[in-house]
Amino acid sequence: MKNGGAEWMESLYAAVAVEDTIYHFDRPFTYFVPHECQPLAKPGCRVLVPFGSGSRTRQGIILSLAHGDEQGKDTKGILAVLDREPVLDEERLLLTSWMKEHYFCTLYDAAKAMLPSGLHMRLRRGYVLTEKGRRISREEPSSRSGLSVWQRRIVRLLGEKSGPTEQGAFLRALNLTAEAFDLKILLEQGMVEEVDLARRKVGDATRKMVQARPLPEGVKLTPRQKEVHATLQEVGAVYVKELCYFTGAGPTVVEGLVKKGAAFYYEEEVYRIPAAPEIREETKETVLTPSQQKAFEELLLAYREKAGGTSLLYGITGSGKTLVFLELIRAVLRDRRGVILMVPEISLTPQIVTRFRAAFGEQVAVFHSGLSDGERTDEWKRVRRGLAKVVVGTRSAVFAPLSDIGLILLDEEQESTYKSEQSPRYHAREVAQFRCKYHRALCVLVSATPSIETRYRAQKGYYGYSSLGERYGTAVLPKVTVVDMNGEALRGNRSAFSTVLQEKIAGNLQKGEQSILLLNRRGYHTFASCTACGEVVTCPNCSISMTYHSANHRLVCHYCGTSLPFTTQCGHCGEHAVRFSGAGTQRGEEELQQLFPKARVLRLDTDTTMVKDTLQKKLTAFSRQEYDILLGTQMVAKGLDFPHVTLVGVLNADQTLYSDDFRSSERAFDLLTQVVGRSGRGQYPGIAVIQTHTPENPIFTLAALQDYETFYQQEIRLRQALLYPPFADLLVLGFVGTDERKVRLASAFFFRLLQETASARYPELPLRVLSPSPASILKVSGKYRYKLLIKCRLTRGMREMTAELLCRYAQEKEYRDVTVYADSNPDTIL
Repeated sequence: MKNGGAEWMESLYAAVAVEDTIYHFDRPFTYFVPHECQPLAKPGCRVLVPFGSGSRTRQGIILSLAHGDEQGKDTKGILAVLDREPVLDEERLLLTSWMKEHYFCTLYDAAKAMLPSGLHMRLRRGYVLTEKGRRISREEPSSRSGLSVWQRRIVRLLGEKSGPTEQGAFLRALNLTAEAFDLKILLEQGMVEEVDLARRKVGDATRKMVQARPLPEGVKLTPRQKEVHATLQEVGAVYVKELCYFTGAGPTVVEGLVKKGAAFYYEEEVYRIPAAPEIREETKETVLTPSQQKAFEELLLAYREKAGGTSLLYGITGSGKTLVFLELIRAVLRDRRGVILMVPEISLTPQIVTRFRAAFGEQVAVFHSGLSDGERTDEWKRVRRGLAKVVVGTRSAVFAPLSDIGLILLDEEQESTYKSEQSPRYHAREVAQFRCKYHRALCVLVSATPSIETRYRAQKGYYGYSSLGERYGTAVLPKVTVVDMNGEALRGNRSAFSTVLQEKIAGNLQKGEQSILLLNRRGYHTFASCTACGEVVTCPNCSISMTYHSANHRLVCHYCGTSLPFTTQCGHCGEHAVRFSGAGTQRGEEELQQLFPKARVLRLDTDTTMVKDTLQKKLTAFSRQEYDILLGTQMVAKGLDFPHVTLVGVLNADQTLYSDDFRSSERAFDLLTQVVGRSGRGQYPGIAVIQTHTPENPIFTLAALQDYETFYQQEIRLRQALLYPPFADLLVLGFVGTDERKVRLASAFFFRLLQETASARYPELPLRVLSPSPASILKVSGKYRYKLLIKCRLTRGMREMTAELLCRYAQEKEYRDVTVYADSNPDTIL
């Protein structure tokens, strides 16, 4: 076909998700694919595109391709394809669209969440010679008479490069700035051009290899070179350092072979595999109990059906749920299909990874935020290339690029950490169920305290159900003592440790057994207040009290990180009467060392585990019995399995129970049941001590008995009466801004908009809307927060209306300074 005498082929267009778009403006944007980009342009590849009225360069990802019969004169073209092969396959491109619809995020944000941060691209400004500039660079220096000395240097340096040069490195090499006069002249004259360069955040790790070549004719080698060359011919390619180590030759010998043409260098990619923690595991062969075997067979049958369904594996703490799903994983791997196991906390990965690597070797890949960017990127690449079939990790592991998934497991499925609090606000369980439906795989939810919603769906038959009602082997449930801390105070004990708990700790130390103590507050004191006027010291940027940390003698906000030096002078009344109250893990550690000076105490919280691999090292040390007592926050409460732990103490059981959230009872029961379950998991019987100011609360009795079913029956009746999940979905609209009045007005405006739209266009939708109100913590990081709560069913119609409201709100210029977002079934209501 001809057009103006020039031949052209049928045009190719790409639907592209573009970064940094606003939600109400977001959609797949159409771009023309230039002929030179077509060989690499595939769905799932990242691209550079011009965007907006100024055609600023932005990253995007191709969602689909389509042919057209137009040349795309009015359609902008893709500038460059950044990937040699797609980073997202068909399934995860479908997941991208599904996440946008369900979590009210942009397409690019959904796609970006599926990639490791080390794979993300950074845009950098660069310089390159134009064709005019290249002609001048090829001329003799003496003939560049029209250029100044500095202009000649710029042309010469750029002429030495085969492609664009990054701005930073280029300017540093010449000791120039971007505003340099000579550089501006070259840009204006069209000899130098500014371009946008995309660079990966983390590059590939490589090592220098050497390989032998046939000895060229007439080339003579030294005796040492002959010896090394003979070794190279025998082994083929080898790592240069290994060659030097095994032959005893220095690098100069190898370099001499390369210079003489008898060998050549090349770079080989290597994987940065996370180091495995050295936690000792029992190696004896496992035999399933009859109840475990029954649960395994039920789950295997559900997997064989290939229906893409979900099953709940319930079992009391210590019942051996891990043994059951290990057998299930072996069955899936025999079918050559992939497996994802998610755990809620990084603290749970060291033990589980050690166990899995012992069982499955190099097939195991690890995904969690404690890894370096390079390690996460390389683990992702190993999975995508089929080198690892078993993925173990936290929430982000749900996006692992397995090509054929057979099984996805969520251990401790009730945990709030499976729900993302940032856009996209996805729940790993829902994403796992989407992927299992696509792959016709089985999704297994595992817990001793399943969420009320999960247990209800299993009860109604929407999920399969398997249960383990007794502890594995000879282990029995611990004996639980509930201590009334009001009585301790009356007897003059002001310590964080009751008399009963002190006696139990002393007994454990005498027997050489270990103890775990839960104190779910970091810091030394939990708040500081003025005894003269009663004012509590709060963060200047957040409406929350600050916590005193003894290590640096400062007050720290655990929400925004603000740190202030402590002073006894009250900022409100001026009196020197500020005093501490409450106890955190730092104070608990100090008291333990005073009460038991010979005890080896290990404190575990986010303050002591900031450095990479510290958590693994500390848990390894505790498993080797290098410590007697483990004191920590919630990270010590769940999933850990130490056979020598025979005492668990909960220092402040009321903290979770009396929060202003409809899930507070569920969270308290979960936490108490799980932490009590850490005791007596080996051959030694265990005990647990729960300290509370309200011992009459039935939650403590039920947790002590590990009686989940009774708790569930009580809680499900309350949920039904109050119309909370699972009898309704919750949709929270959050409003955030720096001006409280504007935030309040914006939430009221949205409320009116919702009333008008629902009655006029969606009258069939069942809704219960609570009026806008301040968040429980009104201000965080200098921004005020309001919420609007809707009880509904998140049907397609409800999602359509919500998306429409978000777009209409964004068009209201009066409230452009107030951000609004929608959160489906949040774990915590603001």
